[in-house]
Amino acid sequence: MSLSTLTRPWRPFNYGFLDESAKREIRRRTLKAIAVPGYQVPYASREVPMARGWGTGGLQVTLTLLKPSAVVKVIDQGADDSVNAASIRKFLRRVGGAGETLDTTEATLIQSRHRIPEETLRADQILVLQVPDPEPLRSVEPDISEARYRHADADYGLLWLKLYEQIVRSGRIMQGASYPSLVNGRHVMSPSPIPRWDVPKLHRAENLTILSAGREKRIYAVPPHTDVVPLVFDDIAYRVEDHAGIPCGRSGVTGYFLNELPQAGGASLHEMSDSHFATKHIQKREGAPVTLGDTYYRNGSMAR
Repeated sequence: MSLSTLTRPWRPFNYGFLDESAKREIRRRTLKAIAVPGYQVPYASREVPMARGWGTGGLQVTLTLLKPSAVVKVIDQGADDSVNAASIRKFLRRVGGAGETLDTTEATLIQSRHRIPEETLRADQILVLQVPDPEPLRSVEPDISEARYRHADADYGLLWLKLYEQIVRSGRIMQGASYPSLVNGRHVMSPSPIPRWDVPKLHRAENLTILSAGREKRIYAVPPHTDVVPLVFDDIAYRVEDHAGIPCGRSGVTGYFLNELPQAGGASLHEMSDSHFATKHIQKREGAPVTLGDTYYRNGSMAR
């Protein structure tokens, strides 16, 4: 027996960049997060070749789930062509050899920052959301140890008080992104800084959603067919952003979440946040053979 028979040939990095021990730990933590929906599971967040706060948590989960047959889509606030999305997509291709796509309907693994695609995700797709701050109680309970006790006791009274004070002061709930939501009737989670428009998409969805915060070293999940209910009072309905009647400046389509782009002279231009979905509408209008997937919203209202 020689040393060469006991070792593997040298490689610049392991498949998927992360070592097998790191992947194994993340898989175990993810399974626990799926078993207890909405519960924040701590994990040993590894170093990856990007700065903390730019999606390291989501990237680690994606690298763990990566395989050569995967088809990956990466979006940054709805855009496929941002520097961050393009860089992560290029990195995943280099270390995993996975296929790439801009089309939501073709992807099997979707990593996103701050948005859920407009086209409805299927049971064979996994959504990975990057999370800068996973703790929904941080604004009302800065002591993280105390916040852990409140989660254990399901004591979310301070969150309800915060929402009530917003109604008293402003006449409506002012909470926008990261709207606190009750998962499976037990844990309140912060659903990433997605807009209120996207929160209903998590409710009883067909797909698995994994949320990961690399800087805070937390993973939590929303399994398929799980209840996700925004915290609202019985007599005050949950309201999403009112974009129903505003046309997209690129595609002319209405009824979807839009970005407001200030123009010279004080005017505003609105463009669909889901950039490739807008591109598909443009291509279809020009006669290209494009298939539009089913959507969560129709004419600005939830379709289900």
